[in-house]
Amino acid sequence: MDKSMEGRSILEHLLHRDRLIVAIGTAAVVALAWAYLAAGAGMDTEMMADMPDMAPMPWTPFYGALLFVMWWVMMVAMMAPSAVPTVLLYATVKRKQEAASRAAIDSWIFLAGYLVTWAGFSLVAVLVQGAFERFGLLSMAMASTSAILGGGVLIAAGLYQFTPLKQACLRYCDSPLLFLSRHWRPGTRGAFRMGLRHGSYCVGCCWFLMVLLFVGGVMNLAWIIGIALYVAAEKAAAVRPTTELCGRRAPHPVRHDRPCARDVKSGPKTVKMRRFRHVHARDCSKPAGLRDDTDAGI
Repeated sequence: MDKSMEGRSILEHLLHRDRLIVAIGTAAVVALAWAYLAAGAGMDTEMMADMPDMAPMPWTPFYGALLFVMWWVMMVAMMAPSAVPTVLLYATVKRKQEAASRAAIDSWIFLAGYLVTWAGFSLVAVLVQGAFERFGLLSMAMASTSAILGGGVLIAAGLYQFTPLKQACLRYCDSPLLFLSRHWRPGTRGAFRMGLRHGSYCVGCCWFLMVLLFVGGVMNLAWIIGIALYVAAEKAAAVRPTTELCGRRAPHPVRHDRPCARDVKSGPKTVKMRRFRHVHARDCSKPAGLRDDTDAGI
């Protein structure tokens, strides 16, 4: 009886560490994805290195499926780390609203929705790669053989960085607090839908960066690592000030008991409103159940 109660106590303790479980699990998935890429992702990388200018392999259903897995694992390795702050903040909110075990499960479902979106992008990438190879625009190393195509992709990717669509997607992709406050959905189905939506913002933000792989080589680890580091730096550098969010339409669901003004008069007394400490982006309102990072530790 005592052993049963002790085992249950240990399980409950672990479940209350849902953020830690999600963080470690995501790190393990990302590590496995990078290991798969480093091992060649099922491709004959030696032949690619020895004969980079040789024509690509003939397409078969198996080869197409292998390419899809390669692209999707590559997206997991490159983009899953950038989703971790949003997933952890989501777990924090769910833990306050529901049981710890439910919070961990829904957090994984949120991440699954995010990765499904990148699976959709991977499928499109495989189709584009097939079209390029059909017209002789890619080599055995899956790199562009056309200076016009390579130069055009580089110029277009640079220009896309300054488009309104890029900035709109980046705004939600790099701001966990803003995204959750504007797009919160309850329940397990809501978690998956939120993951899909968050993934769509990140795809809209980064898809042209991934197209650059056709210039340097789809399986070129140096390019893959470089683009992944650029994505991480871009999101880390994009900090949203509080004043940018004040006065906008109230997100759903929100708590309306915390105004933007710091000093609020209540009768004869003046109540000093404490500043909100940002988690990854600042906002003047928070979804129901959200709390500051001071009490959301792992």
